[in-house]
Amino acid sequence: MIRQFSFAVLALLLTTSPAAAQRPVSVDLELSFVVDASGSIDQEEIQLQRQGYADALTNPQVQRAIASGFLRSIAVTYIEFAADQCVWQWLDWTKISDIPSARAAGARIMAAPREFCSGGNAIGEAVAFATKSTLENGFDGTRKVIDVSGDGPDTTGAVTVQDARATALANGFTINGLVIHRPSMPDLGDYYRANITGGPRSFVIQAKSRRSFADAIVKKLILEISDIVPDRQQAER
Repeated sequence: MIRQFSFAVLALLLTTSPAAAQRPVSVDLELSFVVDASGSIDQEEIQLQRQGYADALTNPQVQRAIASGFLRSIAVTYIEFAADQCVWQWLDWTKISDIPSARAAGARIMAAPREFCSGGNAIGEAVAFATKSTLENGFDGTRKVIDVSGDGPDTTGAVTVQDARATALANGFTINGLVIHRPSMPDLGDYYRANITGGPRSFVIQAKSRRSFADAIVKKLILEISDIVPDRQQAER
């Protein structure tokens, strides 16, 4: 299922819906991939990002981390964001418990179209969407994590990233970050720590180049699934 975020009823944005009648599926972790698809990310880079997440789900180390959990499964969703009112959920919530389920999820991520929406980064709207989607998704995770990756700060949108973060943290979430290095923004990692990430054992990893992005995704996933905080050297590779 593909969902595009709408702010027609903004008052409902940060509230939860009544619990579904069906009993939620228990998993070790509910993990939202919230990925920058703004104008600063070209088509080749979009594909590299998507391939990085798709490959990471099937990575043997990631699979071992999933299998080491009490319930041996996680639930994931893949969300891209750009400017105001431009948030797309390309992978609906999916249970990952083995290689076949990971491959199927990766295939859906890779098959998503590219949507163009210029005008800045609405990170707050994307975090708010991920929070609401998680609380309504039909899964019950021991932990709830939102994983934001991007190469710039929050610049636009109906919800500031600080307000969206406060709501997520109040609901027991952890928000982690993957910063894509840009020479013009050497302090972006510090910005993420101060404004975006938070919650129990939150962290920021910095990918020093586009080529190191895929490796950074794998490291981040292993840390998130295993609930481990990286040391400074790991975080800056």
